[in-house]
Amino acid sequence: MKIFSKLYQTTLDWAQSKYAIYWLALISFVESFILPYPPPDALLAPMVLRKPNSAYRFALICTVLSVLGGVVGYFLGALLIDTIQPLLVKLHYVDKLDAIKQWFEEYGIWIVAIAGFSPMPYKIFTIGAGISNMVLLPFILISFLARGARFFLVAFLIKKFGNTCDVWLKKYIDRLGYLLIVIIALGVWYVK
Repeated sequence: MKIFSKLYQTTLDWAQSKYAIYWLALISFVESFILPYPPPDALLAPMVLRKPNSAYRFALICTVLSVLGGVVGYFLGALLIDTIQPLLVKLHYVDKLDAIKQWFEEYGIWIVAIAGFSPMPYKIFTIGAGISNMVLLPFILISFLARGARFFLVAFLIKKFGNTCDVWLKKYIDRLGYLLIVIIALGVWYVK
């Protein structure tokens, strides 16, 4: 079954739409605070592939709107903690919440930097930063640096190696997709 090939082709088609830039902006914004949601790279890469001269403009849009969405996630975390705290007490997760707060106090900038650049779900850490009351300005600055580094790197690589990447992805996308599912399933199994 070639599910991922069809999804890849659909994404390439979206990248050609006259509304692609708006979809990119919306996805970049919403992905930073809503679960589950695909990363903006999924649309950024094919858009750069189709219009390489606009690569860095697309990366800038991703960066700015992703960080703005991250700020929304931050405030959601800060506002929701009072609402969900009774549930966390009932589920005996207060100690885990305290551990998260301590991690953010000690390593907040590094946590946000790693989450912002890596394939880890950035949204979890934007909300976590708000729950932990991380200082907002460093959160925003490190988010700009990490998200910008990620999106500009994707734009650069696709612009430089675009056609090669496209050929390679068309050949191996299904295998990569199924491998990712297996890795996620093993990760969930290991955590439980």
